[in-house]
Amino acid sequence: MVELAGTRVFVSDTAVVNESDAVQLIVDAYYAHQAEWIAFMPEQLGGEFFELKTGRAGAITQKFVSYHMGLAVVGDISARVAASKPLADWVRESNRGRNLLFAKDLDELTELLKDRQ
Repeated sequence: MVELAGTRVFVSDTAVVNESDAVQLIVDAYYAHQAEWIAFMPEQLGGEFFELKTGRAGAITQKFVSYHMGLAVVGDISARVAASKPLADWVRESNRGRNLLFAKDLDELTELLKDRQ
Protein backbone atom coordinates (compact mmCIF):
# COMPACT_ATOMS: atom_id res chain seq x y z
CA MET A 1 0.00 0.00 0.00
CA VAL A 2 1.33 3.44 -0.93
CA GLU A 3 -0.13 6.90 -0.84
CA LEU A 4 0.33 8.86 -4.05
CA ALA A 5 -0.97 12.42 -4.37
CA GLY A 6 -3.19 11.83 -1.34
CA THR A 7 -4.67 8.67 -2.89
CA ARG A 8 -4.41 5.20 -1.37
CA VAL A 9 -2.99 2.86 -4.01
CA PHE A 10 -2.69 -0.87 -3.47
CA VAL A 11 0.28 -2.12 -5.49
CA SER A 12 -0.71 -5.64 -6.38
CA ASP A 13 1.64 -8.58 -6.61
CA THR A 14 -1.08 -10.87 -7.94
CA ALA A 15 -1.99 -11.70 -11.51
CA VAL A 16 -5.49 -10.96 -12.77
CA VAL A 17 -6.51 -13.59 -15.27
CA ASN A 18 -10.26 -12.99 -15.40
CA GLU A 19 -13.13 -10.96 -14.02
CA SER A 20 -13.46 -13.12 -10.90
CA ASP A 21 -9.83 -12.44 -10.02
CA ALA A 22 -10.46 -8.72 -10.49
CA VAL A 23 -13.52 -8.70 -8.23
CA GLN A 24 -11.74 -10.65 -5.48
CA LEU A 25 -8.75 -8.32 -5.57
CA ILE A 26 -10.97 -5.23 -5.56
CA VAL A 27 -12.84 -6.47 -2.50
CA ASP A 28 -9.63 -7.43 -0.69
CA ALA A 29 -7.89 -4.13 -1.49
CA TYR A 30 -10.87 -2.07 -0.40
CA TYR A 31 -11.76 -3.89 2.82
CA ALA A 32 -8.24 -4.76 3.96
CA HIS A 33 -6.50 -1.54 2.93
CA GLN A 34 -9.20 1.05 2.13
CA ALA A 35 -7.57 1.38 -1.29
CA GLU A 36 -8.98 3.75 -3.90
CA TRP A 37 -6.82 2.44 -6.75
CA ILE A 38 -5.04 -0.82 -7.56
CA ALA A 39 -1.79 -0.70 -9.53
CA PHE A 40 -0.56 -3.59 -11.67
CA MET A 41 2.53 -4.25 -13.71
CA PRO A 42 1.59 -5.06 -17.33
CA GLU A 43 2.77 -8.66 -16.92
CA GLN A 44 0.21 -9.24 -14.17
CA LEU A 45 -2.61 -8.53 -16.61
CA GLY A 46 -1.31 -10.81 -19.34
CA GLY A 47 -0.84 -10.24 -23.03
CA GLU A 48 -4.52 -10.68 -23.87
CA PHE A 49 -5.36 -7.59 -21.81
CA PHE A 50 -3.51 -5.46 -24.35
CA GLU A 51 -5.08 -7.21 -27.36
CA LEU A 52 -8.32 -5.26 -27.26
CA LYS A 53 -10.16 -7.58 -29.64
CA THR A 54 -10.15 -10.31 -26.96
CA GLY A 55 -12.47 -8.26 -24.75
CA ARG A 56 -10.46 -9.11 -21.66
CA ALA A 57 -9.42 -5.50 -20.95
CA GLY A 58 -12.98 -4.27 -21.26
CA ALA A 59 -14.37 -6.95 -18.99
CA ILE A 60 -11.76 -6.42 -16.29
CA THR A 61 -11.91 -2.63 -16.52
CA GLN A 62 -15.71 -2.75 -16.23
CA LYS A 63 -15.41 -4.56 -12.90
CA PHE A 64 -13.20 -1.77 -11.59
CA VAL A 65 -15.66 0.86 -12.79
CA SER A 66 -18.63 -1.02 -11.30
CA TYR A 67 -16.93 -1.28 -7.91
CA HIS A 68 -15.67 2.34 -8.00
CA MET A 69 -12.04 1.28 -7.84
CA GLY A 70 -9.35 2.87 -9.99
CA LEU A 71 -7.13 0.65 -12.12
CA ALA A 72 -3.57 1.71 -12.87
CA VAL A 73 -1.22 -0.11 -15.22
CA VAL A 74 2.32 0.83 -14.21
CA GLY A 75 5.16 -0.16 -16.49
CA ASP A 76 6.52 0.23 -19.99
CA ILE A 77 3.96 -0.70 -22.62
CA SER A 78 5.44 1.55 -25.31
CA ALA A 79 6.18 -1.35 -27.70
CA ARG A 80 2.57 -2.57 -27.44
CA VAL A 81 1.23 0.96 -27.94
CA ALA A 82 3.48 1.53 -30.97
CA ALA A 83 2.23 -1.70 -32.53
CA SER A 84 -1.50 -1.01 -32.10
CA LYS A 85 -3.38 2.18 -32.97
CA PRO A 86 -6.52 1.05 -31.10
CA LEU A 87 -4.43 0.41 -27.97
CA ALA A 88 -2.64 3.76 -28.36
CA ASP A 89 -6.01 5.51 -28.64
CA TRP A 90 -7.39 3.66 -25.61
CA VAL A 91 -4.35 4.49 -23.47
CA ARG A 92 -4.54 8.16 -24.45
CA GLU A 93 -8.28 8.42 -23.74
CA SER A 94 -8.01 6.44 -20.50
CA ASN A 95 -5.38 8.82 -19.18
CA ARG A 96 -7.84 11.66 -19.72
CA GLY A 97 -10.53 9.86 -17.71
CA ARG A 98 -11.06 8.97 -14.08
CA ASN A 99 -11.06 5.16 -13.83
CA LEU A 100 -8.08 3.77 -15.73
CA LEU A 101 -4.56 5.14 -15.94
CA PHE A 102 -1.43 3.99 -17.73
CA ALA A 103 1.90 5.19 -16.34
CA LYS A 104 5.51 4.21 -16.95
CA ASP A 105 6.29 4.30 -13.20
CA LEU A 106 4.87 5.36 -9.83
CA ASP A 107 6.19 8.91 -10.26
CA GLU A 108 4.17 9.34 -13.44
CA LEU A 109 1.16 7.73 -11.76
CA THR A 110 1.48 10.30 -8.96
CA GLU A 111 1.34 13.11 -11.52
CA LEU A 112 -1.68 11.59 -13.24
CA LEU A 113 -3.48 11.24 -9.92
CA LYS A 114 -2.73 14.87 -9.06
CA ASP A 115 -4.50 15.87 -12.27
CA ARG A 116 -7.68 14.15 -11.02
CA GLN A 117 -7.95 16.18 -7.82
